[in-house]
This record gives sequence, structure tokens and C-alpha cells, in this order.
Amino acid sequence: MVNFAKIMMKKIAVIVAGGSGTRMGTNIPKQLLTINNKPIVIYTIETFLASWDDIKIILVMPETYLVEGENLLAEYFPNNTIQCVVGGATRFESVKAGLSFIKEEAIIFVHDAVRCLVSSHLIQLGYEKALVHGAAIPVISIKDSIRMIDGENSTVVNRDILRAVQTPQVFKSDILLPAFNQSYETSFTDEATVVEKMGHTVTLFSGEETNIKITVPADIEFATQVLLSR
Repeated sequence: MVNFAKIMMKKIAVIVAGGSGTRMGTNIPKQLLTINNKPIVIYTIETFLASWDDIKIILVMPETYLVEGENLLAEYFPNNTIQCVVGGATRFESVKAGLSFIKEEAIIFVHDAVRCLVSSHLIQLGYEKALVHGAAIPVISIKDSIRMIDGENSTVVNRDILRAVQTPQVFKSDILLPAFNQSYETSFTDEATVVEKMGHTVTLFSGEETNIKITVPADIEFATQVLLSR
């Protein structure tokens, strides 16, 4: 049994805000859209800051929105030294850009900025899992029937053996940082796949149904109701 009270590691969250507003039907990046007059990315950062007093945050923004990101941080978190850095053309490059500012041993969270409904409980659970296993990601069960398409044919896939992956994905720094020294591969769909390529095992833990990734207008409506209920 791990005594978490005796294990204190630095905590660093790399919040990746590289998405566009294409599927949302807007030219504004999704992370900058507002819910109740507050940008989505701000809700996300607030939850990480509420999880621990000593957590460090690195916000990765598209280059064209870097100044806007810095201005938002100054407005909402004037007393917090959150770093705002430029991302890359792919998620891999954006995460790598954020990780390049981490030099110390730590537990590292990588989280989608537009998953603004993440709870402190899930963040803290990921920390505990990573302390024990080194690499841990939240997942949820699939509710819909699933079919695999092959040309004009399709076959049913057993949904009981499938899981949808969420963030934050959480790792010890001595696992995650070396993994991102690899060359990019198209199979790298998230941080877990990068780590697995290095031979590490990734532990799964229960995610949250409300921890959705804001993608389409209906997600904004759902997030608004959840945030109001909190």
C-alpha cells in the first residue's frame, strides 16, 4: 500500500489549447469560446489550480493566439506565474513544446484545454495512479453499438472490450520526457501511445462521463448546464 502522504512530487500540468473552431462553425479556437462570459480554457485552468496550491501550469497556444492567451492569463490569474508557450502543427509537437520547459522530476498531466468539465477528483486520482504505476490515463465505457466498416460491408465490434480515452493523461517525468525525444509517428494519437512505443505499460482508470471534449455547439449547451449545476 502506497502512503501518499509520504510521497510528494512536483505537479505540472501541460494544458494543450491547439484546437480550431472548424466543427464549431466559428473562426475562433474552441478554447477561447466563452461559457457564461468566461473562456473555456479558463475553467480548465481553474480546476487544476483548485486541485493543489503548488501545481505548475504550462499553457500551449497556437502562435497566432499566443498574445491573447497571455492576456487572458494576466486578467484571470494575475498572481500566478503560468507559462504560455507556442504549440506546433500537430498535437505531438504541441505537447513536446510544453514539455521542453520541464527540467525537474515531477508528475506531469497532459490535458485538453477544451475538456473544461474535468473535476479535481479525476485530476487527483490520476496523480495517485501515476505515482504507483508511472503512466495512467482515464477511460470510459462505450455505450453505443459499434461497427467496423470495410468497404461496403460492416461488422459489429464488441463494445465491452472497448474504451474511450480521456485526459488528463498522467505520467512520471522520467517516463514521459524521454518518450517525446522520439521522432513523430502517425500512430501517436495521444501521449499514452508515445509512451507505449518506448515499452512502458499504461494503466487505465475510470474517467468521468461529463469530462467531454468540447467539439460541436451541442457540447457548449451541455457544458453550460453542468457548470451552472456546480
